Amino acid sequence: MFDIVAPAQETGLAWWPVVVVIAALVVINVVNNRVAPQTHYLLWAFGASVLLIAFGLLDGNSWTDMGLGWAYLLPGLVWAAVCIGGVTAVYLVGSAFRKTRTAFHDERMTELSGGRIMFQALVEVPFGTVLLEEIAFRAVLLSMLIRRLGLGWGLAVSAILFGLWHILPSIGTHEANPALGSVVGHGRRGNILAVALSVLTTSVAGVLFGGLRLLSGSVLAPMGFHWATNGLGYAFSWLLIRERDRRLASHRRTVRARLDERRLRADREGRPDAGGVE
Repeated sequence: MFDIVAPAQETGLAWWPVVVVIAALVVINVVNNRVAPQTHYLLWAFGASVLLIAFGLLDGNSWTDMGLGWAYLLPGLVWAAVCIGGVTAVYLVGSAFRKTRTAFHDERMTELSGGRIMFQALVEVPFGTVLLEEIAFRAVLLSMLIRRLGLGWGLAVSAILFGLWHILPSIGTHEANPALGSVVGHGRRGNILAVALSVLTTSVAGVLFGGLRLLSGSVLAPMGFHWATNGLGYAFSWLLIRERDRRLASHRRTVRARLDERRLRADREGRPDAGGVE
């Protein structure tokens, strides 16, 4: 029913180009998460993407092998649009119920203005996070590994490497997300479990993203899915937290007004203060 667009497995290929790419990704990961200022993130992501594509071409991968061929541009866009629509529907349903709504609450979003969250969702995520990670793991590494290991192992190893890529950015996320913190706990143990869970879930996502890349023939398909889960996730989190805070502020004003009314009534009637905590 679906055609798999992947390079053929070849024998006798050297492994040192793969090692070089993985080493470069380790350096890029550390720089992005621990060294480079946030204002330089887009520059680092773009430069790293160009460098990785150059590595892929020098290794003998064609543009089509890496999901960057013009012939698969339209199918990639169609798959991306379907993925974005599906993720949006899931987020709308999830945010409509109280039990699942808290999963969207990332307290880091409370510090961002409307303009900043738009920049993050529409610029930083697609042209930084998504561009770099999809070029690295679904374009360059996936093609290099499939040519050496075959389709199944190439997809699996690239997905595992994608999961390991998320170790640094997942440190401390259990403190920012109440829903995650309630599952893994707090302190060092909670942090370790949060990182392990992040590696596991992103490895599974790596298989899904890789599958989309192979089915569509274009890296645009996983880019669309990836942006939807991250970019729309930030936007939904920000909106839901703002609505939660608005409701809490409204509730506090209502309680304060009731207390003031009781105190005023007590003063008029000459009785002791009838105020209390509700």
